[in-house]
Amino acid sequence: MRNVIIIGSGPAGWTAAIYTARAGLKPLLIASSVEPGGELMKTTEVENFPGFPDGLLGPDLMMNMQAQAERFGTEVLMDDVVEVDLSGDIKIVKTGAGEAFEARAVIVSTGAAYRELGLDRERELSGHGVSWCATCDGFFFREKAIAVVGGGDSAMEEAMFLTKFGSKVYLIHRRDSFKASKTMQERVLANPKIEVVYNSEVAELHGAPNLDKIKLRNTVDGSLSDLAVEGLFIAIGSDPRVWLVENQLELTEDRFIKVDGRSSRTSIPGVFAAGDVIDATYRQAITAAGSGCVAALDAEKYLEGH
Repeated sequence: MRNVIIIGSGPAGWTAAIYTARAGLKPLLIASSVEPGGELMKTTEVENFPGFPDGLLGPDLMMNMQAQAERFGTEVLMDDVVEVDLSGDIKIVKTGAGEAFEARAVIVSTGAAYRELGLDRERELSGHGVSWCATCDGFFFREKAIAVVGGGDSAMEEAMFLTKFGSKVYLIHRRDSFKASKTMQERVLANPKIEVVYNSEVAELHGAPNLDKIKLRNTVDGSLSDLAVEGLFIAIGSDPRVWLVENQLELTEDRFIKVDGRSSRTSIPGVFAAGDVIDATYRQAITAAGSGCVAALDAEKYLEGH
């Protein structure tokens, strides 16, 4: 019987592990056999995480967090959770290797995956011109031409933010009208640095080792054209990883795990959630880490009362 099991190994999971381990709860963190470390394992330079004035690589940040969690006694299992039963006072977590673990509390920090365009070389060029986070990577594109793909508020916000850095920002949308709010559209259309490319989709990515050109396909007549850009920001949404718990925990309209106010408490007592799996807005390493701290403290308080 465990005090607490943490599912997921991004900034939220590792922070929750550090705090619960220091509280003497001897947590088990199940990290995944395929993608331990979460989305930051796909990131190159991280320059906005406090405490690292020279920046560091995303994988290095995750390894540092893991080492810190293990230093305080976190047990780490590199396996995939395939099934959970959260209904009773004792929670059951099953892994792909056929093991079943019991715990009094569970912290779900399974994260969210940015939607991809599904293009050849998209993952190869991730961190080399292709990004899903303007706040994370916009700084690297000072005085460069940048493209943003998307038609919602998130894409508009990314484009506006990137005008602080880029010499030119192209907003590429596959239709002739946006689904973003009228206010955001007005701001984008009024910005002289932004050029909207309607009825277009990205067909190919070019450049080695870094992106230097994208090929656009007109969605009306199928014609192809080249656009010279050094940065491509994909803002077509993200999908929270909730398949494990979607039939047990209450979700928001956007299918993120619903928590009680600023806490990490879910709809089931003893089950807590943290990180991008509850966050449809900010999706930063530092906010995920803070969320993991909240989950650990909430779990500790819950266990004290049970």
